[in-house]
Parts: sequence; structure tokens; C-alpha cells
Amino acid sequence: MSAYLAKRLVTAIVTLALASVVVFAVLEVVPGDPARLMLGMNASAGQVEQLRSQMGLNDPLLLRYLHWAGGILRLDFGRSYTYSVPVIDLVRERVMVSLPLALIALALSTAIALPVGIYSASRHGRMGDALAMSAAQFGVAVPNFWFALLLVYLFAVWLRWVPAGGFPGWSAGAGPALKALVLPAVALALPQAAILARVTRSALVEVLSEDFIRTARAKGLPWRAVLWRHALRNALIPVVTIMGLQFAFLLAGTVIIENVFYLPGLGRLVFQAITQRDLIVVESVVMLLVASVIAVNLIVDLSYALVDPRLRRGR
Repeated sequence: MSAYLAKRLVTAIVTLALASVVVFAVLEVVPGDPARLMLGMNASAGQVEQLRSQMGLNDPLLLRYLHWAGGILRLDFGRSYTYSVPVIDLVRERVMVSLPLALIALALSTAIALPVGIYSASRHGRMGDALAMSAAQFGVAVPNFWFALLLVYLFAVWLRWVPAGGFPGWSAGAGPALKALVLPAVALALPQAAILARVTRSALVEVLSEDFIRTARAKGLPWRAVLWRHALRNALIPVVTIMGLQFAFLLAGTVIIENVFYLPGLGRLVFQAITQRDLIVVESVVMLLVASVIAVNLIVDLSYALVDPRLRRGR
């Protein structure tokens, strides 16, 4: 067990280091001069050069990377070129929108997908299975931004149950804040629920064909006990894997949804920083999202040991 944990931890650290190099290198080769974009095309060469010196853009590339990476390790992300405030303040403000949105969407996705996948697998080859998987296929095929626009039209424009966009902030109370996150969470959750339901169904159908399931049935165990006590636990590893990947996607990949609903989250912050050529914000937030994805995957890997006893025994 300890060897398994150590291996996963070393892998996560190495992946994080390589990701930092890739993120820094990719953004450095993006065309355009941040100083020129900030000052405008009418700025003189002297003004541009002075701003480049203040921003550290004239330093050697390796020195800039080490300075940036060291700041990331100390949670010092630098100052935004555009907003003139510490990046950590922007992140702290925006993550209070993106993180609850991702958690609500993941909870909705799991609550929908697991019962549907279990129901479909328990009726494998019958009408219920076909109907459930057809609905799941439709959910996979529909783009979440198109589905989000339908939700806005139905529940915000026509029925007027919830706001069409914006976020009042948690200072306005949990009720208004959660009400503003309902539609974005549903728009994110349903396509992910369709994927998770198909994975749950496939994993469970495969386990139900194993010899130990037939043995349990031959001993006279009820079908419900076989399904929930024996089959489901052995089918959880691919399901847990997809859930971890989905949470990472919901946290880091909400750029489109946050722009559709005008939510001041991390995805919208990255989008605005890219359009404003605010490299320090882009680098820092993208690296923070990469670190969150790696951390979630590490937690998923460690959760395997809880599901699969062979890992606890070092096999």
C-alpha cells in the first residue's frame, strides 16, 4: 500500500513540474507584446521599453520561469497587468463561483447517472435498457452551451423562475447565490451524467457476466443483493475514474458556460485575461487549474485502494 501511494505521489509531482514548463513555454510563444497591448499602438518605444522592464519581460527566459514557478510554490502569483491587483485576490474571488458550481454539477451528475446506469445494466437487452441508453446517447450528443441556451429560454425568459445570468455574490445570501447557479449546474451536469451513466452501465454489465456473480446466484442470493453488494462494488473503479475526470473538467473547463451565464468564475477570468493579453493571470490560473486536475486524479488513484483490496495488499 505504501509503495502504491509513493508511486502515485511521485508521478503527480513530476507531472506538475512538466505541466508548469509546458504552460510557461506555450504562453511565451504566443505572438504579441503585452506591454504594447497595454499601452496601445500610439505609445512610444521608450514607454513600451520602460513597461517591459517593470514587468520583467526583458529578463532571460529561464530566470523568468524560475521566478514565476517559485512564486507559484509560495502562492505568490504576481500582479495582474490589467487589474493592477495580486492575481491571488482575483483567484480567491473567482474560485468561490467556479468551485460551488463544479460541486453542484458533479452532485447532480452522480445523482442522475448512477441510478440510470444501474437500472440499465439490471435490464440488459430489454426495453428499459434501450430507452435509458438512447436518452444517454442524446445527452452525450447535445453540446452543453446549446442546452444552456435552451434552459435560459425556458426557465429564465419564459417561466421566469431563475435569473438568466449574473451572480449576486455570496454576500447577498445563499439562496440568491444558489439560485443563480442552478441553470449553469444543470447545463453542465446533464451531458456529464449521460457519459457517467453509459460507463456505469458498461462496467456493471461486464461484472454481471463474471463467474462469481453466477456463483452468488447459484447459492440462492437475491438478485438485488447480488447487484448492490457484489456487482456494483467491483464495477466502481471505472466509475470513480470518470467521476474524478468529470470534476476536473467541471472545475477547469467551464469557460463557455460561465460566459453564457455571465458568471465571474475562473473560466471567464482566463477568457478575459487571454483577450487582454494579461499573461501573468493566464499562466497562474491555468497552472492552478492544472494542479487541481492533477490533485483530483491523485485522489482518485488513492480511492482505488478503498475500492480494490488487492491494492491495499500491494498486488
